[in-house]
Amino acid sequence: KFSDWTKRRNTIGQMIQNYGIGEKPVVASEQVKARMDGDTLIVDVTVGQETLTLKSQIRYPKTGQAPYALMIGTDMIALPRKLFDDRPIATMTFTSAQVNDYKQFGRHHDRGEHHFDRLYPQLKANGAYSEWAWGMSRLIDGLQQLGSTVTKIDTEHIGVTGCSYAGKMALYCAAFDERIALVIAQEPGGGGAASWRKSHELTLSGKNLEDIDKTDYHWFLESQKENFRGDSVYRLPYDQHELCAMVCPRALLLLGNPDYEWLADPSMEFSAQAAHRVWEFFGISDRMAWSIVGGHGHCQLPESQFPIVESFLDRFLKR
Repeated sequence: KFSDWTKRRNTIGQMIQNYGIGEKPVVASEQVKARMDGDTLIVDVTVGQETLTLKSQIRYPKTGQAPYALMIGTDMIALPRKLFDDRPIATMTFTSAQVNDYKQFGRHHDRGEHHFDRLYPQLKANGAYSEWAWGMSRLIDGLQQLGSTVTKIDTEHIGVTGCSYAGKMALYCAAFDERIALVIAQEPGGGGAASWRKSHELTLSGKNLEDIDKTDYHWFLESQKENFRGDSVYRLPYDQHELCAMVCPRALLLLGNPDYEWLADPSMEFSAQAAHRVWEFFGISDRMAWSIVGGHGHCQLPESQFPIVESFLDRFLKR
Protein backbone atom coordinates (compact mmCIF):
# COMPACT_ATOMS: atom_id res chain seq x y z
CA LYS A 1 0.00 0.00 0.00
CA PHE A 2 1.04 3.60 -0.48
CA SER A 3 0.82 4.06 3.29
CA ASP A 4 3.42 1.31 3.72
CA TRP A 5 5.60 2.86 1.03
CA THR A 6 5.39 6.22 2.77
CA LYS A 7 6.81 4.67 5.93
CA ARG A 8 9.57 2.90 4.01
CA ARG A 9 10.35 6.06 2.05
CA ASN A 10 10.76 8.01 5.29
CA THR A 11 13.08 5.32 6.64
CA ILE A 12 15.24 5.54 3.51
CA GLY A 13 15.34 9.33 3.82
CA GLN A 14 16.54 9.10 7.40
CA MET A 15 19.30 6.66 6.42
CA ILE A 16 20.49 8.88 3.57
CA GLN A 17 20.66 11.87 5.90
CA ASN A 18 22.35 9.90 8.68
CA TYR A 19 24.99 8.12 6.60
CA GLY A 20 25.30 10.13 3.38
CA ILE A 21 24.48 13.83 3.25
CA GLY A 22 23.59 15.11 6.71
CA GLU A 23 20.40 16.51 8.15
CA LYS A 24 17.90 18.57 6.18
CA PRO A 25 16.32 20.58 9.01
CA VAL A 26 12.58 21.23 9.22
CA VAL A 27 11.43 24.84 8.97
CA ALA A 28 8.17 26.13 10.44
CA SER A 29 5.91 28.19 8.18
CA GLU A 30 6.23 31.26 10.39
CA GLN A 31 10.00 31.27 9.79
CA VAL A 32 9.48 31.94 6.07
CA LYS A 33 8.47 35.33 4.64
CA ALA A 34 8.06 35.67 0.87
CA ARG A 35 7.44 38.58 -1.48
CA MET A 36 7.69 39.43 -5.16
CA ASP A 37 9.78 42.26 -6.61
CA GLY A 38 8.55 42.42 -10.19
CA ASP A 39 9.17 38.91 -11.54
CA THR A 40 11.67 38.04 -8.80
CA LEU A 41 10.69 35.81 -5.91
CA ILE A 42 12.37 36.79 -2.63
CA VAL A 43 12.24 34.44 0.37
CA ASP A 44 13.60 35.31 3.82
CA VAL A 45 14.20 32.37 6.16
CA THR A 46 14.84 33.20 9.81
CA VAL A 47 16.29 30.77 12.35
CA GLY A 48 16.98 32.27 15.75
CA GLN A 49 18.62 35.64 15.16
CA GLU A 50 19.90 34.81 11.66
CA THR A 51 18.15 35.37 8.33
CA LEU A 52 19.05 33.88 4.95
CA THR A 53 17.60 35.43 1.78
CA LEU A 54 16.91 33.57 -1.44
CA LYS A 55 16.17 35.34 -4.71
CA SER A 56 15.12 33.89 -8.06
CA GLN A 57 13.66 35.52 -11.15
CA ILE A 58 10.72 33.76 -12.77
CA ARG A 59 10.69 33.64 -16.56
CA TYR A 60 7.09 33.39 -17.70
CA PRO A 61 6.09 31.63 -20.93
CA LYS A 62 4.64 33.41 -23.95
CA THR A 63 1.93 30.81 -24.39
CA GLY A 64 -0.86 29.49 -22.19
CA GLN A 65 -2.55 31.15 -19.24
CA ALA A 66 -1.60 31.63 -15.60
CA PRO A 67 -1.16 29.90 -13.26
CA TYR A 68 1.74 28.21 -15.07
CA ALA A 69 3.63 25.01 -14.39
CA LEU A 70 7.22 25.69 -13.32
CA MET A 71 10.58 24.10 -14.07
CA ILE A 72 13.33 25.02 -11.60
CA GLY A 73 16.94 24.61 -12.69
CA THR A 74 19.54 23.72 -10.06
CA ASP A 75 22.03 26.52 -10.80
CA MET A 76 20.90 26.40 -14.44
CA ILE A 77 18.65 24.55 -16.85
CA ALA A 78 20.96 22.56 -19.10
CA LEU A 79 18.04 21.27 -21.16
CA PRO A 80 17.80 23.22 -24.46
CA ARG A 81 15.75 26.38 -24.21
CA LYS A 82 13.78 25.39 -27.32
CA LEU A 83 12.08 22.64 -25.30
CA PHE A 84 10.35 25.35 -23.24
CA ASP A 85 9.78 28.12 -25.79
CA ASP A 86 6.43 26.78 -27.06
CA ARG A 87 5.20 25.24 -23.82
CA PRO A 88 3.17 26.93 -21.05
CA ILE A 89 5.92 26.25 -18.51
CA ALA A 90 7.60 29.03 -16.53
CA THR A 91 11.26 28.62 -15.57
CA MET A 92 13.46 29.82 -12.75
CA THR A 93 16.87 29.03 -11.25
CA PHE A 94 17.73 27.97 -7.73
CA THR A 95 21.11 29.62 -7.12
CA SER A 96 22.79 27.17 -4.78
CA ALA A 97 25.48 29.65 -3.68
CA GLN A 98 22.82 31.54 -1.74
CA VAL A 99 22.79 28.55 0.64
CA ASN A 100 26.16 26.83 0.20
CA ASP A 101 28.63 28.35 -2.28
CA TYR A 102 30.73 25.25 -2.83
CA LYS A 103 31.70 24.77 -6.47
CA GLN A 104 34.26 22.33 -7.80
CA PHE A 105 36.04 25.22 -9.47
CA GLY A 106 36.76 28.74 -8.28
CA ARG A 107 36.66 30.30 -4.84
CA HIS A 108 34.30 29.00 -2.20
CA HIS A 109 33.88 28.82 1.55
CA ASP A 110 34.67 25.71 3.59
CA ARG A 111 32.44 23.69 5.90
CA GLY A 112 31.02 25.81 8.68
CA GLU A 113 31.40 29.05 6.70
CA HIS A 114 28.41 28.92 4.34
CA HIS A 115 25.25 30.99 4.69
CA PHE A 116 23.40 27.84 5.80
CA ASP A 117 25.90 27.46 8.65
CA ARG A 118 24.94 30.84 10.12
CA LEU A 119 21.46 29.42 10.68
CA TYR A 120 22.55 25.92 11.70
CA PRO A 121 26.10 25.99 13.15
CA GLN A 122 25.47 22.57 14.72
CA LEU A 123 25.17 21.09 11.20
CA LYS A 124 28.51 22.26 9.83
CA ALA A 125 29.49 18.63 9.09
CA ASN A 126 26.65 18.43 6.55
CA GLY A 127 27.28 17.71 2.91
CA ALA A 128 26.17 20.33 0.42
CA TYR A 129 23.34 18.20 -0.97
CA SER A 130 21.30 18.27 2.24
CA GLU A 131 21.74 22.05 2.43
CA TRP A 132 20.86 22.61 -1.22
CA ALA A 133 17.77 20.43 -0.83
CA TRP A 134 16.83 22.59 2.17
CA GLY A 135 17.19 25.74 0.05
CA MET A 136 15.06 24.37 -2.79
CA SER A 137 12.29 23.60 -0.30
CA ARG A 138 12.37 27.16 1.00
CA LEU A 139 11.82 28.53 -2.52
CA ILE A 140 8.78 26.27 -2.85
CA ASP A 141 7.61 27.43 0.59
CA GLY A 142 7.72 30.98 -0.73
CA LEU A 143 5.73 30.12 -3.85
CA GLN A 144 3.07 28.40 -1.76
CA GLN A 145 2.91 31.19 0.78
CA LEU A 146 2.25 33.86 -1.85
CA GLY A 147 -0.12 31.74 -3.90
CA SER A 148 -0.81 31.56 -7.62
CA THR A 149 -2.60 34.92 -7.79
CA VAL A 150 0.64 36.67 -6.83
CA THR A 151 3.25 34.39 -8.41
CA LYS A 152 1.25 33.11 -11.43
CA ILE A 153 2.67 29.65 -10.59
CA ASP A 154 0.73 26.42 -10.10
CA THR A 155 2.57 24.74 -7.23
CA GLU A 156 0.92 21.40 -8.07
CA HIS A 157 3.05 21.27 -11.22
CA ILE A 158 6.67 21.95 -10.22
CA GLY A 159 9.61 20.25 -11.89
CA VAL A 160 13.32 20.31 -11.05
CA THR A 161 16.24 19.65 -13.39
CA GLY A 162 20.02 19.91 -13.44
CA CYS A 163 23.10 18.35 -14.99
CA SER A 164 26.26 16.75 -13.59
CA TYR A 165 26.74 17.84 -9.93
CA ALA A 166 23.49 19.81 -10.38
CA GLY A 167 21.82 16.63 -11.68
CA LYS A 168 22.61 15.06 -8.33
CA MET A 169 21.26 18.20 -6.69
CA ALA A 170 17.99 17.96 -8.60
CA LEU A 171 17.61 14.33 -7.56
CA TYR A 172 18.22 15.02 -3.86
CA CYS A 173 15.90 18.05 -3.94
CA ALA A 174 13.07 15.99 -5.43
CA ALA A 175 13.66 12.97 -3.19
CA PHE A 176 13.31 15.14 -0.10
CA ASP A 177 10.39 17.33 -1.19
CA GLU A 178 7.15 15.65 -2.25
CA ARG A 179 5.83 18.91 -3.71
CA ILE A 180 8.10 18.38 -6.72
CA ALA A 181 6.05 16.57 -9.37
CA LEU A 182 8.85 15.83 -11.87
CA VAL A 183 12.62 15.54 -11.71
CA ILE A 184 14.86 15.28 -14.78
CA ALA A 185 18.35 14.38 -13.58
CA GLN A 186 20.79 14.84 -16.46
CA GLU A 187 24.12 12.96 -16.28
CA PRO A 188 24.15 12.95 -12.47
CA GLY A 189 27.09 10.54 -12.05
CA GLY A 190 28.27 8.86 -8.86
CA GLY A 191 26.46 9.89 -5.70
CA GLY A 192 23.39 10.68 -7.77
CA ALA A 193 21.58 7.77 -9.38
CA ALA A 194 24.60 5.47 -9.83
CA SER A 195 24.85 2.54 -7.43
CA TRP A 196 27.80 2.88 -5.05
CA ARG A 197 28.16 -0.91 -4.87
CA LYS A 198 28.07 -1.46 -8.63
CA SER A 199 30.57 1.34 -9.21
CA HIS A 200 32.92 -0.22 -6.66
CA GLU A 201 32.77 -3.52 -8.54
CA LEU A 202 33.48 -1.76 -11.84
CA THR A 203 36.48 0.12 -10.42
CA LEU A 204 37.91 -3.22 -9.32
CA SER A 205 37.77 -4.28 -12.98
CA GLY A 206 39.74 -1.19 -14.02
CA LYS A 207 37.04 1.39 -14.74
CA ASN A 208 37.68 5.03 -13.73
CA LEU A 209 34.35 5.91 -12.14
CA GLU A 210 33.09 8.33 -9.53
CA ASP A 211 32.67 5.80 -6.75
CA ILE A 212 32.27 6.25 -3.01
CA ASP A 213 36.05 6.62 -2.61
CA LYS A 214 36.55 9.20 -5.35
CA THR A 215 33.57 11.53 -5.20
CA ASP A 216 33.80 15.11 -3.89
CA TYR A 217 33.32 15.12 -0.14
CA HIS A 218 32.21 18.72 0.09
CA TRP A 219 28.94 17.19 -1.16
CA PHE A 220 28.66 14.42 1.43
CA LEU A 221 29.41 13.68 5.06
CA GLU A 222 33.11 12.98 5.53
CA SER A 223 32.03 10.05 7.71
CA GLN A 224 30.56 8.35 4.61
CA LYS A 225 34.05 7.87 3.20
CA GLU A 226 35.53 6.99 6.57
CA ASN A 227 32.96 4.28 7.23
CA PHE A 228 32.12 2.89 3.79
CA ARG A 229 35.14 3.20 1.50
CA GLY A 230 36.51 0.22 -0.37
CA ASP A 231 34.82 -3.08 0.34
CA SER A 232 33.07 -1.44 3.30
CA VAL A 233 30.60 -0.01 0.76
CA TYR A 234 28.62 -3.24 1.24
CA ARG A 235 27.98 -2.22 4.84
CA LEU A 236 26.16 0.97 3.78
CA PRO A 237 22.52 0.21 4.66
CA TYR A 238 21.11 1.70 1.44
CA ASP A 239 22.22 2.37 -2.12
CA GLN A 240 21.33 5.00 -4.70
CA HIS A 241 18.46 3.05 -6.26
CA GLU A 242 16.63 3.83 -3.02
CA LEU A 243 17.34 7.55 -3.40
CA CYS A 244 15.75 7.32 -6.86
CA ALA A 245 12.81 5.33 -5.50
CA MET A 246 12.07 8.08 -2.97
CA VAL A 247 10.64 10.07 -5.89
CA CYS A 248 7.85 7.49 -6.39
CA PRO A 249 4.92 7.93 -7.05
CA ARG A 250 6.01 11.16 -8.72
CA ALA A 251 7.80 11.28 -12.09
CA LEU A 252 11.53 10.65 -12.61
CA LEU A 253 13.60 10.75 -15.79
CA LEU A 254 17.31 9.88 -15.69
CA LEU A 255 19.51 10.91 -18.62
CA GLY A 256 22.97 9.44 -19.20
CA ASN A 257 25.97 9.89 -21.49
CA PRO A 258 28.18 6.77 -21.83
CA ASP A 259 30.96 8.72 -23.56
CA TYR A 260 32.10 9.92 -20.13
CA GLU A 261 33.19 6.88 -18.13
CA TRP A 262 33.43 8.92 -14.93
CA LEU A 263 29.62 9.33 -14.90
CA ALA A 264 29.23 5.60 -14.13
CA ASP A 265 26.24 5.12 -16.41
CA PRO A 266 26.31 1.29 -16.12
CA SER A 267 25.84 1.81 -12.38
CA MET A 268 23.05 4.33 -12.99
CA GLU A 269 21.22 1.86 -15.23
CA PHE A 270 21.68 -0.81 -12.56
CA SER A 271 20.04 1.52 -10.01
CA ALA A 272 17.33 2.58 -12.43
CA GLN A 273 16.28 -1.01 -13.08
CA ALA A 274 16.06 -1.69 -9.34
CA ALA A 275 14.23 1.55 -8.50
CA HIS A 276 11.77 1.02 -11.33
CA ARG A 277 10.38 -2.01 -9.47
CA VAL A 278 8.67 0.35 -7.02
CA TRP A 279 6.78 2.20 -9.77
CA GLU A 280 5.96 -1.18 -11.34
CA PHE A 281 4.57 -2.50 -8.06
CA PHE A 282 2.08 0.36 -7.88
CA GLY A 283 1.12 0.06 -11.54
CA ILE A 284 2.59 3.40 -12.56
CA SER A 285 5.76 2.23 -14.34
CA ASP A 286 5.39 4.88 -17.06
CA ARG A 287 6.19 7.59 -14.50
CA MET A 288 9.85 6.56 -14.33
CA ALA A 289 12.31 6.06 -17.19
CA TRP A 290 15.96 6.37 -18.17
CA SER A 291 17.75 7.11 -21.43
CA ILE A 292 21.50 6.68 -21.97
CA VAL A 293 22.74 8.09 -25.29
CA GLY A 294 26.29 8.94 -26.41
CA GLY A 295 27.79 11.01 -29.20
CA HIS A 296 27.49 14.43 -27.57
CA GLY A 297 29.23 16.68 -25.08
CA HIS A 298 28.71 16.65 -21.34
CA CYS A 299 25.39 18.32 -20.47
CA GLN A 300 24.58 18.81 -24.17
CA LEU A 301 21.27 17.03 -24.71
CA PRO A 302 21.26 15.32 -28.14
CA GLU A 303 18.20 15.60 -30.36
CA SER A 304 17.64 11.85 -30.04
CA GLN A 305 16.70 12.44 -26.38
CA PHE A 306 14.34 15.33 -27.12
CA PRO A 307 11.24 13.08 -27.52
CA ILE A 308 11.49 11.42 -24.11
CA VAL A 309 12.17 14.75 -22.37
CA GLU A 310 9.26 16.39 -24.19
CA SER A 311 7.03 13.47 -23.25
CA PHE A 312 7.79 13.89 -19.54
CA LEU A 313 7.33 17.67 -19.73
CA ASP A 314 3.97 17.33 -21.45
CA ARG A 315 2.65 14.54 -19.25
CA PHE A 316 3.74 15.77 -15.85
CA LEU A 317 4.05 19.56 -16.07
CA LYS A 318 1.36 20.61 -18.50
CA ARG A 319 -1.81 21.57 -16.61
